[in-house]
Amino acid sequence: MGRGFFEESSAPGSAMAHLYRGEIHRMKLWRERLDRTSNWAVTLIAAILTYAFSSATRPHYVILVGIVMVTVFLVIEARRYRGYDMWRSRVRLLQRNVFAYSLDPSQGIEDQNWRPRLSRDYREPRTKISYEEAIAHRLRRVYLPLFTVLLAAWAFRISVTPDVGSAWPASASVGVLPGVAVAALVGVFYAVLLGITFRPRAWQATGELRRSDVGAWDDIE
Repeated sequence: MGRGFFEESSAPGSAMAHLYRGEIHRMKLWRERLDRTSNWAVTLIAAILTYAFSSATRPHYVILVGIVMVTVFLVIEARRYRGYDMWRSRVRLLQRNVFAYSLDPSQGIEDQNWRPRLSRDYREPRTKISYEEAIAHRLRRVYLPLFTVLLAAWAFRISVTPDVGSAWPASASVGVLPGVAVAALVGVFYAVLLGITFRPRAWQATGELRRSDVGAWDDIE
């Protein structure tokens, strides 16, 4: 049954086309799930900042609660990104080795073992990237600017518009925690975020178009 399944004689309406269409559909659904989580995070930030600056009596730690909640969304989105990468890796495998070859056979097939790889992936689907890499992707694309907005808002709240009768570092205190300790915890958290985001690594995500790639194409054009 598999003989000639992916051969050049296969018509556009063959099982190959249906397979590719199905993978595109799955990838699209997971892409939409990523966008939905990002929208929740942006909406939450807007609501928290509106509340925090609506009155001088609002506690500054509301913004810190927002940072915690956005971190939860980041973890959820990283898990979804790993699922999204599973389907995208299949799509890119087919695009590089089937459709690119069909359009220009002179370039040859990029991966001679693409069929066994795809077969193994269908038999035993597995995530291709780690949680840490997924978090780094989402930080670079969406969440690091969001965390930066929250940090700037919190710093403005405790320094420029502190609570009545308090000044830095007392203005940053939360309950029994002194302001210096709170600021140190925030600093450590953001240092970890920056480390995850910009740590040199060999990216495992298949076909991920990064900002450097987009900039390179802009320079060419």
